[in-house]
Amino acid sequence: MSQSPSPYITPAGAAALQAELSELWKVKRPEVTRKVAEAAAQGDRSENAEYIYGKKQLREIDRRLRYLSKRLDEVVVVDREPPERDRIFFGAWIRLAGPEGREVCWRIVGADEIDPRRGFISIDAPTSRALIGRRVGEVIDVPGPDGPSSFEILAIRYGDAG
Repeated sequence: MSQSPSPYITPAGAAALQAELSELWKVKRPEVTRKVAEAAAQGDRSENAEYIYGKKQLREIDRRLRYLSKRLDEVVVVDREPPERDRIFFGAWIRLAGPEGREVCWRIVGADEIDPRRGFISIDAPTSRALIGRRVGEVIDVPGPDGPSSFEILAIRYGDAG
């Protein structure tokens, strides 16, 4: 059985989920519903590709709407900084020196906010678990496909700006 994701989310992440829910409910779903109705009016539905595809789209939209509604009820928006700003906790931006001195910047976010291109890593990831509670100057081992790599923590900061 898989473990459910952590309920934590940043204010920006919660706003993005709410915006997606609103877009799906107010724009996308009515648009697809209209297209399905138009396709249904053309007659035989069994061989009507537009109708069949539209119904599939509606099922996918409805599935995502159910997920977003449920998830938004479950999430805990973390909208304040921790008392110990010199330690790594949820929402922290961390600058690290990796192998060969290459610098990386990661932010610990909720499972719904993961974005590798932006350096957003899940609070549930092994890397995040290795970072939580650490301070500048500490060295951690991060698991990777070629074995663990050592990273030194160079800076910790909080806030939305990357």
